[in-house]
Amino acid sequence: MNKILLLIGIFFIMSCSKNKEKTQLVEVACGQCQFELTTQEGCDLAVRIDGIPYFVDGADIDDFGDAHDENSGFCEVIRKGKATGKIVDDRYELTSLVLIE
Repeated sequence: MNKILLLIGIFFIMSCSKNKEKTQLVEVACGQCQFELTTQEGCDLAVRIDGIPYFVDGADIDDFGDAHDENSGFCEVIRKGKATGKIVDDRYELTSLVLIE
């Protein structure tokens, strides 16, 4: 009985910590133009974490300047950032993003 309770406790702890918000370094760009995501049409903000791209909820692609600026726009270049958020249903719920120049 104690082993069953222990296993249930471990499972509960693991499931609660699965989608915790955290701060990490990410790549930031247009999901369609730079990360070749095809599940949405048009230009939308995305992050790439550990080689996997996710569309972003919580910020717009133009919140950080003109997305089509040839030197810094997310449709033209992949930028680095320090993002706080979590992955939910194959999307990234962004709380904050600081671009690293």
